[in-house]
Amino acid sequence: MSLLERRVVPANLPWGIDARSPLGRPVTVSGSATRGTVNGQPVVLAGTNNYLGLTYEPRCIEAAVEALRRLGTGTTGSRMANGTYAEHLLLEQELADFYGLPHALTFTTGYQANLGMIAALGGSDGILMLDAECHASIYDGARLAGCELYRFKHNDPADLEKRLRRLGARATDTLVVLEGIYSMRGDQPPLAELCAVARAAGACLLVDEAHSFGVLGGRGRGAVELFDVEDQVDFVTGTFSKSLGATGGFCVSRHDLRYVVPLARPYIFSASLTPAVVASTRAALGIVAAEPELRARLWDNTRRVHAACTALGLLRTPCESPIVAVALAEPEHALDIWHGLIGEGLYVNLIAPPAAPGNYLLLRCSLSAAHTDADVDDIVRAFGWLAARYGASVLHL
Repeated sequence: MSLLERRVVPANLPWGIDARSPLGRPVTVSGSATRGTVNGQPVVLAGTNNYLGLTYEPRCIEAAVEALRRLGTGTTGSRMANGTYAEHLLLEQELADFYGLPHALTFTTGYQANLGMIAALGGSDGILMLDAECHASIYDGARLAGCELYRFKHNDPADLEKRLRRLGARATDTLVVLEGIYSMRGDQPPLAELCAVARAAGACLLVDEAHSFGVLGGRGRGAVELFDVEDQVDFVTGTFSKSLGATGGFCVSRHDLRYVVPLARPYIFSASLTPAVVASTRAALGIVAAEPELRARLWDNTRRVHAACTALGLLRTPCESPIVAVALAEPEHALDIWHGLIGEGLYVNLIAPPAAPGNYLLLRCSLSAAHTDADVDDIVRAFGWLAARYGASVLHL
């Protein structure tokens, strides 16, 4: 085995890098947020995180096309060089206004938003306290910061309180990081309780709303709005690549984020968002603010699929998000099941460790407001095939 193979292929990967592997499997879409093809097989797309279905929204497309013609294909520079256009500042102001906060920063990806903010806020002499199931970008931000890193048990306020208490006076130098919806299992944190623990200890709090922005809350402001803790959270990060149907990331805060800029390496050293992406994101943000019926449609689809999967014996825990995750106890069947679902006309994500928590594999389905009743029928039918043929392989988390 070559050095490259030894470095790249994880020892615990349950499949190889070959024609059957889901790694980099091309998904073809053409004019639809919810229908495409995989290996020439027509499928319902239920693994895209396209929660509000805005990737083919005409208003977003037209805004992007206009910006492309007027401002070109790219900025060719970082925000610290020539990469700040008037449109970047408008997007940041609109994000701040959406949250009712004074400050916002945008990044080229949501990954970079977490990487830059956490590295800057943690610092080499700070402390980060992360939920054990936080996203890789959050852990990588901790590594970039080079600060002390501690984990508390997933969604466990008592364990967070215990670990902050052990820090004593140093708890006030601690940044606690949570997520509004956890991306793999789709569960939500007991956010009010976790906020109370962090505030009592004097710690700062950052909530990553990547999967909850546009999904939770009356206005789509995420878990911080749903749990009525907006005034208790110091920083909110998120991405444009889910509900907003684009790419990019952001942070909003009541604190002056200009102090973050010199310390946020992804902000300083990455080319800025392209004009077309900025324009489509601004259009999508306006739609999220003005059209709550998209969230209502998303939750109708979510409840329907969850109820069906529960009745089929695939789920036993309450579904609290549009992410429906089915865990598999037998990794050797995972590829067959995944390919079988594609054959049944359904594309979902097949997730293995380390992306999936624990030592199991996940069939991860993400619902969209753009899924029609017929799409949902097909999703339920494919899960029925899974339950009938492989129900004994399903774990109940």
